[in-house]
Amino acid sequence: MSEHFSRDADAVILVVNPGSTSTKIAVYRDERPIMLRNIRHTVEELSVFKKITDQYEYRRNLVENELEKMNVPFNFDAVIGRGGLGKPVAGGVYEINDRMLYDNIHAVRKHACNLGCLIASDLAARIPGCRAFIADPSVVDELEDVARVSGSPLMPRTAVWHALNQRAIARRYARETGTRYEDLDLIICHMGGGISVAAHRHGRAIDVNNALDGEGPFSPERAGTLPAADLIRLCFSGRYSQEDLLKRISGQAGLAILLGTTDVKEIIRRVHAGDRKADLVIEAMIYRTAKAIVAQGAVFCGKVDAILLTGGIAYSDYIVERLRRRISFLAPVHVYPGEDEMQALALNALAVLRGQRKLKVYE
Repeated sequence: MSEHFSRDADAVILVVNPGSTSTKIAVYRDERPIMLRNIRHTVEELSVFKKITDQYEYRRNLVENELEKMNVPFNFDAVIGRGGLGKPVAGGVYEINDRMLYDNIHAVRKHACNLGCLIASDLAARIPGCRAFIADPSVVDELEDVARVSGSPLMPRTAVWHALNQRAIARRYARETGTRYEDLDLIICHMGGGISVAAHRHGRAIDVNNALDGEGPFSPERAGTLPAADLIRLCFSGRYSQEDLLKRISGQAGLAILLGTTDVKEIIRRVHAGDRKADLVIEAMIYRTAKAIVAQGAVFCGKVDAILLTGGIAYSDYIVERLRRRISFLAPVHVYPGEDEMQALALNALAVLRGQRKLKVYE
């Protein structure tokens, strides 16, 4: 297998994507994937670490061991990691620096993706001339001022969303239609564990929900927007700790708490078997998602080039067709099931190495 990795004029890129229950690794030669691995982590394996940052060496060693096992020479032009939940930034590709590392170690929002830049920086530093990047982290924030204002100065709107996949899908759609992402007005809905709906105006996501912390449609793992006063009363009821309630926003919420599963296929099987509660709940999720998509039409005064549906749930014809019925009056609907964060990361790094995309500085 090592013959596949002989160096020539092509760029060789290592991609590292730490998730909550997995560490994904890929090696690309230019646009071509040479190696793809998805290392699963059990709850027991990760339970020995008190904090997510404590998993850093464990996950980095897994990456190194997997490369060695697959006889991949430790020699790359770039290492790109999944971006974390540090401070908000504009979209694009960033070279990893000390400030980024500090911000991700001390990030308020704790998630394994915060380890992406740490691992990428460490591995790249061992290779002469190798560069370390991240691209389009979930905290990409390009909201227009009017979209940022809420009814309380204590809680301005923020963006936490599927920036990496949404931008990759937008560029793919642009290529397929012979246009440029920077010339289009798009509404993109990513449907996964969380659901994010963004208005992309000429290459910038000028309005999007915070799909992690409780805004927008409910989803397999998220509660979505909740009645604020009821939530405050619950916080002071003495029945739940802060940690308990945060889980009821993200994790133990949405389909997980309403139907006891996040498996959309299983829920639809229940619907076909006559389960009225499953029917109601899944229809409610579709209904709220459609409302969120159509609401973004107001951002463009109804003049939308296309609506793009993506994420794992977009594999479900049942859900996609019911969404179409509610949203297709606004703009043509195109479906891009799944997500390919590994390819999106690799192509972002490659675009920088080729001089096709300007590298940004994290400050």
